[in-house]
Amino acid sequence: MGATTPSYAAIDVYDFDSKRQEAQYRGLIDEFRCPKCQNQNLAGSDAPIAQDLKQKTYDMVKDGRSDAEIRQYMQERYGDFISYSPPVRPSTWVLWFFPPLLLIVVLGGWLWRNRGNRTRTIKPRSTVDSSLSAGEQEALDKLLASRMKSSVTEASVNSDEPKLSEVNATKSNSSKLKKNKSKTDKSKTDKRKSNNQARDKGDSL
Repeated sequence: MGATTPSYAAIDVYDFDSKRQEAQYRGLIDEFRCPKCQNQNLAGSDAPIAQDLKQKTYDMVKDGRSDAEIRQYMQERYGDFISYSPPVRPSTWVLWFFPPLLLIVVLGGWLWRNRGNRTRTIKPRSTVDSSLSAGEQEALDKLLASRMKSSVTEASVNSDEPKLSEVNATKSNSSKLKKNKSKTDKSKTDKRKSNNQARDKGDSL
């Protein structure tokens, strides 16, 4: 019975009257838990007690016992824990409902944790600022107001620079025009004086 495939090694040395008996035996040793290993069924366990229970199961199958009778026999001696499919009753509620409830709790905790992390990453500034003291909040507000005022002033100065340059250019052009006009007027005056002097000189002759 120490073959390399322990799951169904014992079946090869057992004789069954029919395929139905063999299928019944296989189903039962898959369902029953090894009392020693607990995380393995009888089919997958090589423990001595598992070998004894497989032999007892085979004997009862050969005697024509039903699945219910064999289960009752095992549960009376080893408790409901012997079966991976125990009957649903108050004493077995833990076996039936604890695993799915545990799974739900773990899944819910994981979802809640992820949602909390995501909420913290997108939390607005006002919520973050609420953790500051009154003095810190006031200092922060003043700093923000000062920066905002500085930004507005800088933007206003930048927007006025083109206007100032236009005004300066206009003044420069006006000054040039005045100088040119002054030169023209002076030239006309000098020319008029020269003509008058020439006329006076002619009259005296």
